[in-house]
Amino acid sequence: MTSNVITKSKGRADKISCASPKLDMQDAVACEISFEKCKGGFRIHCCCDDLGECAELHCLCEAICEGDCFCCCQRDGKQVCICNLSCGQCKCENTEEGCCITCTGGNAKCCEILQACCDCLECCCKSGCCCYVCFGDKCCCFGGCNS
Repeated sequence: MTSNVITKSKGRADKISCASPKLDMQDAVACEISFEKCKGGFRIHCCCDDLGECAELHCLCEAICEGDCFCCCQRDGKQVCICNLSCGQCKCENTEEGCCITCTGGNAKCCEILQACCDCLECCCKSGCCCYVCFGDKCCCFGGCNS
């Protein structure tokens, strides 16, 4: 049986074992994650506990936040949801608390898909899942929601 064992050391994930996909968690930062719909898609807010973790997240996002974005949610060591956000354009911006990833679609159908992903991710997160926000095979942050 797989489990998602995470140990935190200075804001970084040291170990994870998950079924699929295999994620590079080497530099991932623990955050509180929230989701909100916006015109054309939705936003993922990743908020850190302290300034050091926030600075680490800023550097990581600048390095990897290009290309396809996806979010993976796990509960009790099992993957329960994976949302591939490649039907839209995802842009990452640094914020005072961490980062904000805005995913928008080019047409009404893509917008509808992205907003359905937002609903799904928010439901998983508020139900106790751990959410991983990734670009390619690299995870930039992980955590849960404040429910």
